[in-house]
Amino acid sequence: MVTPVYNAERFLHRLLRSVLAQTWDHMEVILVDDGSSDRSVEAALAFQEAFRARGFRFQVVRGEHRNASAAISRGLPLVTGEFLIWPDSDDALEPDSVRRRVEFLRANPQYQCVRSMSRYLYEDGTPAPRQEAMGCPEDDKLFFPILMSKSFVCCGCYMLRCEPFFSIYPQRRIPEYDVGQNYQMLLPFMYRHPCPTIQEDLYTVYVREDSHSHRILTRREDEKKFADYESLVGELVSISGMSDPDDLLQVERWKWKRRRVLYLRYRRMWKAGLASLWLWRHGGIV
Repeated sequence: MVTPVYNAERFLHRLLRSVLAQTWDHMEVILVDDGSSDRSVEAALAFQEAFRARGFRFQVVRGEHRNASAAISRGLPLVTGEFLIWPDSDDALEPDSVRRRVEFLRANPQYQCVRSMSRYLYEDGTPAPRQEAMGCPEDDKLFFPILMSKSFVCCGCYMLRCEPFFSIYPQRRIPEYDVGQNYQMLLPFMYRHPCPTIQEDLYTVYVREDSHSHRILTRREDEKKFADYESLVGELVSISGMSDPDDLLQVERWKWKRRRVLYLRYRRMWKAGLASLWLWRHGGIV
């Protein structure tokens, strides 16, 4: 398990307790602190003895603040296990989460990865709306459903075999962008390998209104995010070895659809701004 950590002091205990409660007895836990300004490292180190008593390997790696993908890259060279998961620092694994997925992959050697379903809760434990499209759980060809946001990328739901993953990234580094993390981990893998779904909620996502993903972006930040995603996906397509003309055309269509969304978003805002200006100049009379 490799988990990037950034200012997660308030929530990290929840993930680590859920790891200690796993019914699978062979785990290696690598936490990578991405230059937190709170006491995340101290919160992590407080669990050292509990992990030692549980018989789990436990490491905390520190680095300067960059982004989640850079943090994962710092942790990947330390991985020695057979399977790889990368849950978020503020979520939780259900007790059977690791065991169910490991047992599935060992019973089905034809698959190189597997994912589960997840549930969404607010911090007070009440159900929260699902944050991602579920797609078709029976579909195991996931590259384009993930790219098109028609299926979920919830990081704690996926488990990959390490050997094929590191054959994609032999340097044990993923592309490091301010956007993504899960795209880097998943898209090249999903292009090469089918991924079935265990239709059980084996992971819990905690929804927080103050999380980084809920922050309202400025137009400049929004445009940069769109551009970064295009650059990232272009690099991942190359890593995937994609050469089929139809597949490449689908990627181009994805780009153009995103550009249209961005254009329409700010075109509407521009028109709304003109309307507000007109009303202000005319004393609010329509």
